[in-house]
Amino acid sequence: MALLKFRSSAAAPAAPAGNPAALEAFLQGYSIEVMPRTAEKVDNFRDLLPEGTRVYIAHIEGTPIADMVATAKRLKGEGFDVMPHFPARIIKDAATLENWIAMYQGEADVKQALLLAGGVEKPHGDFHSSMQLMETGLFDKAGFQRLHVAGHPEGNRDIDPKGGDAVVMEALRWKQAFSDRTDAQMALATQFAFEAGPVIEWANRLSAEGIKLPIHIGIAGPAKLQTLIKFAIACGVGPSLKVLQKRAKDVTKLLLPFEPHEILNELAAHKAANPDFNIEKVHFFPLGGIKTNAQWAIDNGGASGTPANQN
Repeated sequence: MALLKFRSSAAAPAAPAGNPAALEAFLQGYSIEVMPRTAEKVDNFRDLLPEGTRVYIAHIEGTPIADMVATAKRLKGEGFDVMPHFPARIIKDAATLENWIAMYQGEADVKQALLLAGGVEKPHGDFHSSMQLMETGLFDKAGFQRLHVAGHPEGNRDIDPKGGDAVVMEALRWKQAFSDRTDAQMALATQFAFEAGPVIEWANRLSAEGIKLPIHIGIAGPAKLQTLIKFAIACGVGPSLKVLQKRAKDVTKLLLPFEPHEILNELAAHKAANPDFNIEKVHFFPLGGIKTNAQWAIDNGGASGTPANQN
């Protein structure tokens, strides 16, 4: 495959160090994603994450709801804000959705959720989009305080199979209108990207088109290059994949972990220069492991990365 045709080349110049204070400010209140099976590998999240970190729990097809709820209960007990995924296409019907909500609330006091279509080609039941989940009114009825929805800085082939972003943008306008008429706090939690420029352009475009939902930008945590390429292709990452392609051609970097210094420093600098910029938070996808990602934040985030047990 062309993407993996490696060749030797001189080492590229090191990326600029960036502004540590700007990066610390940009990483304040970052969130991170886990799954029940990855959470099991962590003895105590308080040794890794700052106090009150929002932890998303990804619900992969086939994961029992009991495992999801148990993970939520554990994280809540360790002092973290828990935000489970509600993937529309694996939820059979409104009764199932209401039961999941009741389980999360009854056992883990969950009051926030990420609503998304889910990476399943054929819906298991009545739902195929996050908008349908919102339209049930069940999250409002249960008193959920925060609802996040998916954002796609580089488009989404599942939603717009012919390319472009017409359908994605239409959905975002619907979600903005929903936000305008609900008491719930809403935000866009995005797919990860590897290049700051297209992310900034996309975020500015949303503002220009009246979509004011705060953006929590998805960032891939440190991982082996091969791991990132695999996930990037599977998740439909778009033009910024060329950042990985370029690195893959340099044998001197092939065995080194890819770290998100460059994109985060550029976004942090842009935010510092433009305080009203609509990227509000960073959301990490720990593709190289939760401990590895948390350690990167500890090493590079200043006070924003300090674990709860070190305060």
